[in-house]
Amino acid sequence: MARPLDGVLIVALEQAVAAPFATRQLADLGAEVLKVERKGEGDFARGYDSAVGGSSAFFVWANRGKQSIELDLKDDADRSTFDQLIAGADVFIQNLSPSAAERMGVLADQLRADRPELIACDISGYGLGGPRTDDKAYDLAIQAEGGAIALTGTPEQANKVGFSIADISSAMYAFSSVLAALYRKQATGEGASIEVSMLESLAEWTAAPTYNAVGNGFVPPRSGHRHTLIAPYGLYALADGTDVLVGVQSNRDWAAFAEHVLLAPALIDDGRFADNPDRIANIDALEEIINAAFAAVPAEEILARLKTGKVTHSKVNDPLALWQHDQLRARDRFMNVATPTGHAEVYKPPFNISGIDGPDPLVPALGQDVTGLADRLIARGLDE
Repeated sequence: MARPLDGVLIVALEQAVAAPFATRQLADLGAEVLKVERKGEGDFARGYDSAVGGSSAFFVWANRGKQSIELDLKDDADRSTFDQLIAGADVFIQNLSPSAAERMGVLADQLRADRPELIACDISGYGLGGPRTDDKAYDLAIQAEGGAIALTGTPEQANKVGFSIADISSAMYAFSSVLAALYRKQATGEGASIEVSMLESLAEWTAAPTYNAVGNGFVPPRSGHRHTLIAPYGLYALADGTDVLVGVQSNRDWAAFAEHVLLAPALIDDGRFADNPDRIANIDALEEIINAAFAAVPAEEILARLKTGKVTHSKVNDPLALWQHDQLRARDRFMNVATPTGHAEVYKPPFNISGIDGPDPLVPALGQDVTGLADRLIARGLDE
């Protein structure tokens, strides 16, 4: 069975994470992605680290299944090559700064002036227009601007989110927008200009606590190990010194937790804890009860009670523990890829669409256009 995006040709002028992670999803679904990189140095994410058999973990993660070509867009001959590539592409994605993209003439609207049928996507930190358009925007900068850092940590100390959440959120909106545009193009023949802002993407992901703060007129304090707006929902220490995540999101969950885990059914109708707003208002008293109950018996007993009561709970895995997760291993969620420096084991993509082969197991070296995609794009553009 054909992969969903077989035959779709994508040119990406990309670096770091936001655009590369978007185009990797497209490659996983069968699109051919030609990554245009700066001559001699390439995507600067290639040099972030050498953790994966000598290659960058970030680069291996975000660039599986692509091909690479080196171009200097300030060189006339290379610019001509780039223009021919665009002429043969179905989709173009870039994440240069807006001013740099405009000077190079690669903004979506600029390219579509000559090729209105093209689907072209611009990813930037703050979006086109407005006072922050040309400000530099890396992931942590947008985490700060977009509310994620203010919402994360303890009441005393704000913390960043421990992964590239601003990059990833914008990547996934770019990915889904391109899919939607391809669907429309199949029906109508129309191209599309797509603009994705990292700030707007992360603002959407932090919208629920923002709406809560605006509606109540104040910002709830950061809650550290527990959820700000739902209780009990967070990390709790067991008697053996480990932590367990417990999630109670409804009054039915609360009743099961009180009866089967705390062994205190009288708490179900206790006015301090009857509804979620009550439990939030009295969280300190509630957590005193939980902590005392959890400390009084062996960890295995609490875990057994949580399972008996069908109360949501989970281990608190670090990355090394997650890599050995019994569920991921049982479901064979790993694959081997060739990298510029050898081979590596990585996760399979989570799409799990029936009847299609897995993704291309290659992370390209700089300039490694292994199947001549660049030549085919150029030929396609000339034919058209």
